[in-house]
Amino acid sequence: MSRSHTHTEPVDHEAGKIGMWLFLFTELFLFGGLFLVYAVFRSQYTDSFHTAAAELNAFVGTLNTVVLLVSSMTIAMSLTAVRKRQTTRALILITATLALAAFFMVNKYFEWSYKFHYDLYPGSAVMKNLEHGVILFYGLYYMMTGLHALHVIIGMVLLTVVLMKVKIGAINADNFLLLENGALYWHLVDLIWIFLFPLLYLVT
Repeated sequence: MSRSHTHTEPVDHEAGKIGMWLFLFTELFLFGGLFLVYAVFRSQYTDSFHTAAAELNAFVGTLNTVVLLVSSMTIAMSLTAVRKRQTTRALILITATLALAAFFMVNKYFEWSYKFHYDLYPGSAVMKNLEHGVILFYGLYYMMTGLHALHVIIGMVLLTVVLMKVKIGAINADNFLLLENGALYWHLVDLIWIFLFPLLYLVT
């Protein structure tokens, strides 16, 4: 009887991982579709896309890229810490990941606020007088970075739940599926940004 019980635990673990991977693939299809739309319009309005991208702050984009890369490292290290039963270290690393995510969102808030201040957003009076290609670029910029920001927020909520569960011992060296899936989701958030950054900020 006990033999049967020990056999089902890893099966449940694998099922949970497979479910998460399937979810991540649907997310990749979503952003893949947006990247395809972007590529089509960029090929049609190359000069306009270049002009619009020049208004974006490449330094802010680079800083956000570094922040997310470091956050991917800290969440991966937290998983290793949990497996080694280093609970305090894991809590510090998950908290660091959340702090980096918050920094990313604050950075994005100021970036968007700057553009809104100059009426550079879809539907504004200024935007209506710009070239069609520029309007398309900004439309895609807000759609893709906005959707990505939503994923960052969802990831922060998930990692906050993970943090609480690690703190009370519900996530530990013998049961870390939620942390593992949370880390996978966060790596997806990072991966998407790695594609968004050159597409939007480094248009040539």
